[in-house]
Amino acid sequence: MKKLLLLLLCAWLASPLAAQTVEEDKLGAWYMYFYNARFGDGPFGIQGDYQFRFWNFGNDLEQVLIRNGLTYTPKDAGVTFTLGYASITTGTPGESTNTVHENRIYQEALFSQRLGGRFLLTHRFRSEQRWLEEQDFRTRYRYNIFVNVPLNATDFGKGVVYLALYNEIFINGQTDIGDGREVQYFDRNRTYLGIGFGLRDNLRIQLGAMNQTTANWSKWQAQFSAHHNFSFR
Repeated sequence: MKKLLLLLLCAWLASPLAAQTVEEDKLGAWYMYFYNARFGDGPFGIQGDYQFRFWNFGNDLEQVLIRNGLTYTPKDAGVTFTLGYASITTGTPGESTNTVHENRIYQEALFSQRLGGRFLLTHRFRSEQRWLEEQDFRTRYRYNIFVNVPLNATDFGKGVVYLALYNEIFINGQTDIGDGREVQYFDRNRTYLGIGFGLRDNLRIQLGAMNQTTANWSKWQAQFSAHHNFSFR
């Protein structure tokens, strides 16, 4: 009888029901800082972001993400290329304190356009090479379209209020991640709507809400972000 109870307990612990699940009805929160810096008037610069993400509004770690890259903007080309590295620590939803670490190399191309004099569009194409603990090497591809609409001006600047929208889709490069485990080619989609304000000509803040949908769950996240542009001279 004791052996039977022990066997049932082990089976329960190994079952999907024992796994921590995402609480879709609870609002999460992401706190983010983005920067973009140029080296003088030349074509090179750096960019990156630091993000602290939580499954719930004020606790339960989802991710700590640190990402930095070297940028190259050819003269009169209207596009910026980036080669960078990211370190990501991902937590487990719920009471567990277990984390998984990921090293990531990424390449991206970013270009902007203006529609109707007031609609500011930015397109970002990103390719990622991912090394996650206890998984095979993985790749992923992303496309994001950002739409910013200044309300009291025609461009960003100090005192300017603007609407901010984006949609980003993530596609996995392969489905096999090792040890017989598989994921879908569709990884996730993020849709965001927020409002921003220019604190200075080179510093903006935003507050908004983002819905993230994966193959297994969908969840809303509050987003608080700062966007900083500067140069080294």
